[in-house]
Formats: sequence, C-alpha cells, structure tokens
Amino acid sequence: MKRNLTPDDVRAAIWGGAILGGGGGGLIAAGERAATLALQVGTPQLWSVDEFEPSALTATMALVGAPAAPDPHVQPAHLLRTLELLRRELPPGRELVGLHANENGAETTVNGWFHASMSGLPVIDLACNGRAHPSSVMGALGLHTEPDYLSVQAYAGGEPQRYVEGVVSGRLERTSAVVRRASVEAGGLVAVARNPVEVAYAQRHGAPGAISHAIALGQAWLDGGVDAVARSLEGRIVAEGTVRGYRCEQQEGLDVGVVELDDAARTVLRFINEYMLLEQQGRRVARFPDLVMTFSDEGRPVVSAHVREGASLRVLVAPRARLLLSRTMFMPELYRPLEQSLGEAFAPAEDAVV
Repeated sequence: MKRNLTPDDVRAAIWGGAILGGGGGGLIAAGERAATLALQVGTPQLWSVDEFEPSALTATMALVGAPAAPDPHVQPAHLLRTLELLRRELPPGRELVGLHANENGAETTVNGWFHASMSGLPVIDLACNGRAHPSSVMGALGLHTEPDYLSVQAYAGGEPQRYVEGVVSGRLERTSAVVRRASVEAGGLVAVARNPVEVAYAQRHGAPGAISHAIALGQAWLDGGVDAVARSLEGRIVAEGTVRGYRCEQQEGLDVGVVELDDAARTVLRFINEYMLLEQQGRRVARFPDLVMTFSDEGRPVVSAHVREGASLRVLVAPRARLLLSRTMFMPELYRPLEQSLGEAFAPAEDAVV
C-alpha cells in the first residue's frame, strides 16, 4: 500500500495519536503544526512495510524530552539537521529507504512526515511502539538486547542561546542517556534521528500498522467522541471529576508527577510523561502499558503536561491487548528506572505474552 498523506490524515493522526499517547507523546498543537507544515512543503507518502525489501534500511525519527519543560524549542531545520547527521554515519554503500516514528502520540505519530516531504523518502506505516512511552530505550525495538548492535543517534534542538547538536554512538543505553541529557541542556526537547535497522527487523520487533491505527482511532474520535474511542479500544470511562491536586516536576528530562481527582473513588493518576498507574480507593486499577488517558468534560484529549487544578476530567482505561505494542513493553528491566522515579513496582511479569 502506497498513498499520499492528506489534511484529513493530519487531523485524524493528531487526535488519534494524542489518545494513544496516554498522557504523553508530545503536545497536540505542536503535532498539528509539524504535520501541516509537512503537507505545505511537499507530499509525504505513507507506505506499508511490505513495499520494501526486508534488508533495506530504515531509521527512527523521534523527539526526546519533557513536554512540560519551561523552554522546549525544536524547529523544522532541527528535524532536517538530525537526518543529515545520521545519513553521514551510515555504512558505505547503504542508504535509508524510508523513515518511521518512535511511537504514537500527538506529536510523535507524525514524526518523519516533514523529513519525508523534504527528502522524498516515504513514511513507513510502522512505529517502534503503538503507544507512547517515557524512555528512549522503550522506543528502540529491543536493540539493547543485540550484543553487536552499535546505536547511532543524531540530535538537534534549542533556542539559539541553548542550541545543541551532535551525533553519539555506542551501546543503546549509553547513547540514549546522552541524548536525554542533551534535551535538558537544550531547554527540554531535542529532535532525534536514530538507530538505522533493516526493515525486517523493525517489522518483527516494532508495531507495523501503527500510523494507520492512529489515523483510524482519530477518525473514530472525530465522528463519535470519547464513547466511540472506548468502543474501538474495548475500554471504559472509569472516573469523572475535578482535579483537586496536580504536581509535575522535570527529572532527568522527563515530566514526573501525579493527578488527584475529587471523585468518590479518590482517583489518583501517576505519570512519567505518560500515565503509568491509576489507583482508586487506594487500589491499583490499571498500569502501564494499559492505556490511561484523560479527556476534558467536552471530550477533548488532555495530555498530562496540560492538566491543571480545577479542571474537569474524564478518565479512559483501555487494555493493553487492544494496542499495537512493541516487545519492549514486556521487558521488566526497562521499567526499573521508572519504578524508582515513582517509588512503585509495576513492571509486567517476566513471562508476559506480547
């Protein structure tokens, strides 16, 4: 399948991505600006994975940082700079044939659309993960388990006085930590082009169809609101109430905080960019990678960075089985830093089935 991406796709992808972001995945307005610009400067195409030779190279287009940071700044030129830097590092005689997103979110679902318009490369209907997640390693297709894989990550971002760019290579965990630190130095956010792999590897370990899924879910929301989303994901509204408490702080380039509602169930949501845990009456109701998402009383998705005290929220929970998830979502070792940040254990069991 090959097709041109359209303004209708932009609208649906942003809203569907926002929902699949589960509180994270970037900001809605920023995602809409980026995707709209992509269509203004060119005609990005969406290709399914079966349009490529399995041995051809693709790479991940991503944003790394904390959405609620005080001074995030990523410009279109920064996006192109990361792709330019990464291409310089490819093995002799190898070229990228397509680009894919790191995850589904309001901004991240459309990662790569602007690059595609400017470079002529297609967007692959695939993401490293079909929902948003807080750590770069979670969006790296399990490459940290490949003993011989050398991660290459190019990054750029920041206002002129805080601008940083560079290329780092090494073991995945180390390079990801460097890029996360760069996002802090840049004011909270950097664009990243990273981890060239063969299409077959990305297909096997990522989430093929993730972009189409976000577009379809967004269209369901546009047509039928939150109730249509709940039906599509076999989810349910588990809480409605006013925010009586909200705390958010930046820790190592991530938003870490809690949302407390005034409802009878005493609903509490804990987040690290994305909602990690939902508790009611002191009991755990859902945990990442289950999808927990907040909506305004008018039914618009609200990311965790934009929750405010006094706001009225509805809370949707959908089971992980209804999401397109990477194998990284079932690797307990990737949850350890998150558990330390929250002071709660919530990693899936070692024998969890993807």
